[in-house]
Amino acid sequence: MESESKDRLQLVSFSLSKEEYGLDISAVQEIVRLTDITKVPRAPQFVEGVVNLRGKIVPVIDLCRRFGLTTEPYDKRTRIIIVTVSGRTVGFIVHAVNEVLRIAADAVDPTPELVSSDLDSTFIKGVGKLTDRLIILLDVDRILDRGEIAALGLGTAPLDPEAQRARAAV
Repeated sequence: MESESKDRLQLVSFSLSKEEYGLDISAVQEIVRLTDITKVPRAPQFVEGVVNLRGKIVPVIDLCRRFGLTTEPYDKRTRIIIVTVSGRTVGFIVHAVNEVLRIAADAVDPTPELVSSDLDSTFIKGVGKLTDRLIILLDVDRILDRGEIAALGLGTAPLDPEAQRARAAV
């Protein structure tokens, strides 16, 4: 049973611009219905605003705008996926959450060198192959860069191991 969990990924799948994407379930805190979002002046164009989640102010990002995809009007299926990015809580607006699924680790191919999508491939962790469809797996820690994390008031992202060693040597 333990080897099964090591050889399988558990994902939350969701839709954006008629395509299916997935996030590792370990990064997902919860999924909430779309609620009133307070606009924030001078925020980056992909930031929809902030929400009050049980007393905690959480920035909310429209993933379609973040990725430069065609946006669709929000509807009753629109959800906010609450995730942890660089140790901070952020909400991602998605068109619909489809399901939680398990996929064999060997059914995930690395990101193709030439991606024929409008999506910047730096956000993509791989492509999951299911019997009847493909799922683009996103790397939650690469959706925002360090500057964007700082601009959202989320603090600084942890340094990569090489940068940590360089700082320690000084």
